[in-house]
Amino acid sequence: MPPVISARGVPRRAAAVLTGLALAVGGLSATALTVPVAAAAAATAVADTPVRVNQLGYLPDGPKRATVVSSATAPLAWQLRDASGAVAASGATTVRGADQASGQSTHLVDFGAYTGTGTGYTLVVGGQTSHPFDISASLYDGLRADSMSFFYQQRSGIAIDAGLAGGSAYARPAGHLGVAPNKGDTSVPCQAGVCDYQLDVRGGWYDAGDQGKYVVNGGIAVWEMVNSFERAHRSGGDAAVGDSTLRVPERGNGTPDVLDEARWELEFLLKMQVPVGKPMAGMAFHKIHDAQWTALPTRPELDSEQRELHKPSTAATLNLAASAAQCARVYAPYDSAFAARCLDAARRAWTAAKANPNVLALATDSTGGGAYEDADVSDEFYWAAAELLATTGESQYRDAVTSSPHHTKPVDGFWWGGTATLGRITLATVPGVALPADDVARIRGLLTSAADGNLTTMAGQGYAVPLAATGYVWGSNSAVTNNAMLLAVAYELTGQQRYRAGALESMDYLLGRNALDLSYVTGYGERYSENQHHRFWAHQNDASLPHPPAGSFAGGPNAGLEDPVAKEKLTGCAPAACYVDDIGSYSTNEVAINWNASLAWLAAFAAERRSTPVVPVVQVAPAAVTVPEGGSAAVGVRLSVAPAQNVTLTVARSSGDQDLSAAATLVFTPANWATAQQLAVSAAQDADAVNGSATFTVGGPGVQSATFTATEADDDAVSSASCSVAYRVDNAWGNGFTATVTVKNTGTSAISGWTLGWNFAGDQRISNAWNATATQSGSAVTVRDAGWNGNLPPGGSASFGFQATYSGTNAVPARYTVNGAVCS
Repeated sequence: MPPVISARGVPRRAAAVLTGLALAVGGLSATALTVPVAAAAAATAVADTPVRVNQLGYLPDGPKRATVVSSATAPLAWQLRDASGAVAASGATTVRGADQASGQSTHLVDFGAYTGTGTGYTLVVGGQTSHPFDISASLYDGLRADSMSFFYQQRSGIAIDAGLAGGSAYARPAGHLGVAPNKGDTSVPCQAGVCDYQLDVRGGWYDAGDQGKYVVNGGIAVWEMVNSFERAHRSGGDAAVGDSTLRVPERGNGTPDVLDEARWELEFLLKMQVPVGKPMAGMAFHKIHDAQWTALPTRPELDSEQRELHKPSTAATLNLAASAAQCARVYAPYDSAFAARCLDAARRAWTAAKANPNVLALATDSTGGGAYEDADVSDEFYWAAAELLATTGESQYRDAVTSSPHHTKPVDGFWWGGTATLGRITLATVPGVALPADDVARIRGLLTSAADGNLTTMAGQGYAVPLAATGYVWGSNSAVTNNAMLLAVAYELTGQQRYRAGALESMDYLLGRNALDLSYVTGYGERYSENQHHRFWAHQNDASLPHPPAGSFAGGPNAGLEDPVAKEKLTGCAPAACYVDDIGSYSTNEVAINWNASLAWLAAFAAERRSTPVVPVVQVAPAAVTVPEGGSAAVGVRLSVAPAQNVTLTVARSSGDQDLSAAATLVFTPANWATAQQLAVSAAQDADAVNGSATFTVGGPGVQSATFTATEADDDAVSSASCSVAYRVDNAWGNGFTATVTVKNTGTSAISGWTLGWNFAGDQRISNAWNATATQSGSAVTVRDAGWNGNLPPGGSASFGFQATYSGTNAVPARYTVNGAVCS
C-alpha cells in the first residue's frame, strides 16, 4: 500500500521480502555537458543522455520543451532533427542554472514553435543526442488505454484473460474466491473483537504491490476514474472513453468502459458497509487483507493467509459516502437501479459517520497490510458533503459544506488522506450545484489560484515539475499527477492555455524529462521502470512471472529512503534522484491504484484531440419550459467549453406562437463560459384558450446553436388536472425562509415527468432548490423534476424544497399548475 504524501506524518509499513538488483542513476559527462559533483556523487550508474525529453513525445499543439544537464554558463546551440537526420528546427538554450531538486545544472530548450508531426525526432545539443520521440496528435491514445488496463489486471475475484491483459504471461486464475489455498474473500471474518459475523467482500482491486483492499484508497481511486468520465462528458470527449474503448470483459454492454471498470471497485466498496441491524450499521470496514504479510512474490490464487476485516473507520465511511454519491449521479443514465443503490449507501454512510465522527484508523494496524491511518477526517466530511450536495441538492448537505472550514480555505494538494479539494472540484465543475453563483465563482477562483501556484513552482525549476524540492516523498509521482489534474481543472474553468500547457508539461517529467532520464511508466519511452514492487508482476525475483504491464506507474523519488534497498543504493541522492527501479524498493518503486488513477485521468485529458479549436456548443436548461399566460419564465444558458474569445449570443423565435417571446443578448468569455446566464421567456395575455408553444434558437458567431421549446400555460380556459399541491413554510427568519412543496398524482394514470408552476403574490425570490430544478422570472416560478423523481404513479407524490428571500408578507401561492393544468 502507498503511504501518505503529506506533512501530517509518514505512516509505517512492514517490510516485505527484499531481493534483486538495483539501478541507480546520474548523468553523462561531456564537453560543456557535465553533471555537477553533488548529483554524480550519489550515482552508481549513468543515465543515457544529458538531453532530457519526454521519451514518448509531444503533441503538435502542446508545449515542447526539454532540459539539458550542463554546467555551461552560456547558451548552447540546439537542433531538432527528424528521423532522416535533417534539421527541422534550431535555436539556442536558455541557461537555467542550478536546480535544487535534482542537484544538477540545467539549460532549457523550447521548440514549441515547430508544428510538424512525425516519428523518430531527436534533439541534439552540444554533440549529445536525446532519445527519439514522436510528435503526434494521437500520442497519448495508447497510454490512455494502458493506464486503465492496469485496473483490470489488478482485479480481485475474477480470472484475468490473456486476450484482454496483453498476453499469456499476464493471465491468471481468479484470486481470493474462497478456493484453496485462498481463505477469502467470500466469507471473511473480522479481526478478534471487531465483529462476530462474516461478509462476502469479493471483487474490487488489489490496492498496490500487496493484495489488500482498502476502502480509503479505493475511494479516491474510483472517484478519480469516474471524475475523468465526468470531465470528458462536459468537454464533449466522452466517446473516447465510452463503450468498447477499453480492454475490459464488460465492453459492448452499452455503458462506457471507464464506468464498467470503476463499478468493479464500487461494488466492492458497497460490500464493505456494515449491514443493517449490526453494531455501527452504515459505517464501512476500513480494509480487508491478509493476517500476516505474504512473501514476495505470491500469486493471488496461491495466497494461503487468513483474510480479515478491520474495524470500521470514519474515514472509510466518508470515502464510501463520497464515491457512492458520485456513483448515483453519474451512473443514473446507464443503470438507475445501481445508481439508487449507491445513493442509499451514501446516505446511510453519511448518517453513520455523523453519529461516529471520531472512529480513527490507527498507525499500529500495519501487520499484513498498510495502516492508512488518518487523524483528521474534516476533509473527508467536506468531500462527502460536496458529493451528496451535487447529487441531491439537499439542504443538510449544503449546510455541511458551507459550515466546513475547508469551504473557505485556500486549495491544497490532494491525496488519499487529504480529500477536501476533490469536493471543491466537484462543486466547481458539476452543473447545477445548489450553491449561490457567487460562492461557486469563489471556489473556482480558489482552484485557479492553486493552479497558478503550481505554474509558479514549475517556472522556478530546471525540469518544470509541479512539485517543490521538498515534495519528493513517498508516492511523489502521484503528487505530480494530482497537481497536474488541478492544472487541467483550471483549464476547464477558464479556457486559458497556460493551464493546459502546465498539465502537459507535467507529463514530460513523468515520461523521461527528469533528473534520471527515466520514464516512470512501464512500456513508455526508451528507458522505463519495469521492476515495480508487486507480488505477481515480479519478474526480477522469479523469471516465470512477468514484469508489470504497460501503463504501470512507479511511485517515484522519495528522499526519505524508507526501505532497505533505497537506504543501500541511494544514500546521498538529490531529492529528485532518490529512486531505484528495484522490486525491493517499496518506498520508491511500488504501484498503487490511486497513483494509476491520476495517471489515467491525466492521460485521458492529454489524449483529447485539440488540433483544431473545439467549437463551443450552446447548452440550454431546461430544454422545455412552461410560461404562465401574462407572465414569464426563465431558462439557463451556458457554453459546453471555453471560447477562444468573447462570444455574443442572441435569441430568436424560429417557429410557433407569436404570443411567446424572448429577447436578450448574452456575452460569454473564456472565464465565465461555464456559468449559466438567465434568459427570460414571456407569454402575452390573450383571449384565446389555447396553450400555444414556440421554438427558440440561441446562437451566435463561433458556436453551435441550441434550441428550446416554450409552452404557454393559458389561463383563459381552466383545465382540470388530477393533481394536488401542498405548500409548507418550514422555517422563516428575518428576510428569508425555507419551504417544502409536495406534488401528488390524484388521478388514475401515471405522470411521466412533471413541471410545476406558480406565481408569488409578494417579492419572494428563490435562491436555490433541492430535489428539483427551480427557475424564477419576476413572480413566476417554474419547477421541474430532478429526473429520478419525475415518474408519479397514481397516488404517488414527490417533494422538493427551496430557500428564498422576501420582505413584507410571505403569502402562500394561491394557484398551481402541473404540466400546464391547474391543480387543487
